[in-house]
Amino acid sequence: MKKALVIGAGPAGLTAAYELLTKSKDIEVTVFEESGCFGGISKTVEYKGNRMDMGGHRFFSKIPEVNEWWDHMLPMQGAPTYDDIILKRAMPLCKGGPDPEKDDRVMLTRHRVSRIYFGDKFYDYPISLKLETLKDFGFLTTMEVGFSYLAALAHKRPEDSLENFYINRYGRKLYSMFFEYYTENLWGRHPREIDPSWGAQRTKGMSIMAILKDVVEKKLNKKNRKVETSLIEEFKYPKLGPGQLWEVTAGEVEKLGGTIIKNAKVTRLHKDRMNRLTSLTYEKDGREYTVEGDYFISSMPVRDLVGGMNDVPATPARIAKGLPYRDYMTLGVLVPKINLKNKTSLKTVGNIVPDCWVYVQDRNVKLGRFQIYNNWSPYMVKDLEHTVWLGLEYFVNEGDKFWSMGEKEFSQVGISEMIKLGLIDSPKVVLDTHMEKVKKAYPAYFDTYDEMDTLVEYLSSIENLYCVGRNGQHRYNNIDHSMVTSFEAVKNILSGQKDKSNIWNVNTEKEYHETAKENEAEVD
Repeated sequence: MKKALVIGAGPAGLTAAYELLTKSKDIEVTVFEESGCFGGISKTVEYKGNRMDMGGHRFFSKIPEVNEWWDHMLPMQGAPTYDDIILKRAMPLCKGGPDPEKDDRVMLTRHRVSRIYFGDKFYDYPISLKLETLKDFGFLTTMEVGFSYLAALAHKRPEDSLENFYINRYGRKLYSMFFEYYTENLWGRHPREIDPSWGAQRTKGMSIMAILKDVVEKKLNKKNRKVETSLIEEFKYPKLGPGQLWEVTAGEVEKLGGTIIKNAKVTRLHKDRMNRLTSLTYEKDGREYTVEGDYFISSMPVRDLVGGMNDVPATPARIAKGLPYRDYMTLGVLVPKINLKNKTSLKTVGNIVPDCWVYVQDRNVKLGRFQIYNNWSPYMVKDLEHTVWLGLEYFVNEGDKFWSMGEKEFSQVGISEMIKLGLIDSPKVVLDTHMEKVKKAYPAYFDTYDEMDTLVEYLSSIENLYCVGRNGQHRYNNIDHSMVTSFEAVKNILSGQKDKSNIWNVNTEKEYHETAKENEAEVD
């Protein structure tokens, strides 16, 4: 029997394991996970009955196979959720689907609300040009935005940086207001230093014209209008957070006979003279183990993957070593209420603002974004009716000042910035806090990234190696695209196809799967 060794138990790794086990009876599958939990950055952390979504994940895909996969693992709700019952709010229900009040293995339908907090006011994300927005801008700013956009239309910049990419689509004024600082805070680099392909991938089809087109079509009630990812109004969400999907998947993998080894850090991969991988070495409980395999599916960071191989030529070794990442920290903060007023028409428990997450555009704080877990799922919060459970998100580099903070110091920083932003009045109202860190959460598009094609060519030359997922391809993939890389890898393994371009081409074309009715998973 052939052996497939899968590195990483995140969306890509677990998808690959499940697909192999369901589509072949002749392959033995072992998954190696460095941490003690499933889901990678898509994990859910539970703290004293309150749950945290690491990074914020909306499940919304235009790829039919992905939607079918999700529905199999977590069927759509067939009865109202707790907050819908309280608010007497109607949401789409699936006939015969599970009742979220009684069953845990269920996917919910949730409202998508994400806004920008700028100058003590809320703005739509992505920025809209409706009357309320223009009123908040004021006459002079509105004129500046308009003329700036017309200037960008008349004089297109060469798209050799993320800065020029945004200016071409929104004009310099909107760019400086809503993109420049947030992007620099996210990546730790100014947008002029970042490859434009990140913007092309993350904001496919988005521009002022796309926003205006969507507004007009919505007003005209146009059927079958094509909706860009960032304009969706509803999304799917696991009852107990995104990690639940991967915990369920891991359970299915084991039921099918797959082996999952947690707390197993893969450190080395061994190649023979024919440039084929023969085995891998992992560390667990202070000991080293070496396992032989026939197929190697890797979702581990490319930098670590190549760094752990023997006999790598100088050029790909240098490129891999220079690939940058951005790390992530979040502070869970439990409070009785927040000061932000709900001025929307959407009802919420406690009348809190309805946002899932809010982008912070304030140069006086380092906070990049905050989540309101109450709005993701009512089952994420232990006491939904009397507390608000927030996640303050900071983008950092491993080893920097923030990363090195202890939980007490980090909590003090987060709480002080909440006060600066007017979310709370005093640290005394905070009931509890909890800190989480995620390494290599975001593969970055600068430094040696512009030589990525050379590295892909080398990795593809290793016949029995298949690189999948966000970190496995050093590409800011959404959940569904990470899963599709695994679908394609498994197809190649089972068919014997040696050309791996189908795996690497997932999510590189603007029109990839864009003719389907549904939209793509969103992880901003």
